[in-house]
Amino acid sequence: MKNDPMSKANKLFWLMGTVLSLSAALFVHLTADAPTKGYPARNIQGIIMWGAGGATDTMSRAVTPYVEPLLKKEIILINRSGGAGAISTKYVHNKKSDGYTLLYGAENPQLHGVLGLSDIDYREFYAVNVLARGISVIVSHPDRPWRNLKDLMEDVKARPSKIKMGSTGPGGLPYVVGAMLGSQGEFEVTPVPFDGDGPAITALLGGHVDFLPSGFTATAEHIRSGRLIALAVVNDEEIALLPGVPPITQDYPAFGKFLPWGPFYGVFVNKDTPETVKQRLTDAFYTGASDPKFQKFVDDFGAIPMNVSGEEADKFLDKWQSVTTWLLHDAGATKSAPEQFGIPRP
Repeated sequence: MKNDPMSKANKLFWLMGTVLSLSAALFVHLTADAPTKGYPARNIQGIIMWGAGGATDTMSRAVTPYVEPLLKKEIILINRSGGAGAISTKYVHNKKSDGYTLLYGAENPQLHGVLGLSDIDYREFYAVNVLARGISVIVSHPDRPWRNLKDLMEDVKARPSKIKMGSTGPGGLPYVVGAMLGSQGEFEVTPVPFDGDGPAITALLGGHVDFLPSGFTATAEHIRSGRLIALAVVNDEEIALLPGVPPITQDYPAFGKFLPWGPFYGVFVNKDTPETVKQRLTDAFYTGASDPKFQKFVDDFGAIPMNVSGEEADKFLDKWQSVTTWLLHDAGATKSAPEQFGIPRP
């Protein structure tokens, strides 16, 4: 049988096509792996959700020095505040998902949807590490007749709208804890809004309001000095930093369904970041946050260490979002119902 020149040509073309296809596949594989091999190959940018000197900024700058030696690169921290955290969240979300832009954030994005601030929350991110949960307390002036939460609750019931509660507006810690207290029945107080914890605490010290749900960090020195009295800690058990102060579940076990609750601090990357990069960051932040010196910082800061990531962090974030958004919605403080964002009732 004679050799067919066309047949030989076809075979040659087929062979060349196969080689080119394999080369292309290999190129795609290598280039896909390239950004993750040797990660990090350069310094990393860390975007802090709130301004300099605040709780989120302080926590972020405290943990980073323990992580940088493990990554063998510098994490350049930049404060990008505004929009109750919406500006920094959107900024990082719009960045390339390569692990070179981290979001150092607090709890605020979990409320953005229902408050009409943004459609981006932590479900769009991977939790590299939820570092710690802040402790919330309910404090009053020592001149007031209450010595525990039950005293306050009974007095509010006896004198509706007569007792003034310091607040920082819808979505703030005092507002959410107030909504939590109100979920158990009659709790008609007169909220007095202030621009942050500082002015609210000053007003409480001056007797211009009667009680205030607040972060422990902001009130710790006043509690220790006796200038303020801690009626209860928003937790399901007593904490070492406030010996003798009962948890809110002591007299009101029904509050347990809302707990654990409190402001929190974490580190996040875009959800579609390569798995190898996520793991590298997760390992580094877990080890860094486990350092005894950082753990002591968290204790002194007045927070509860968490040091969780991935599914465990997601479980905490989802519950926090469910509890808080529905408390705000039931109190009439949201622009949209949580169910519109697929957030179930707790």
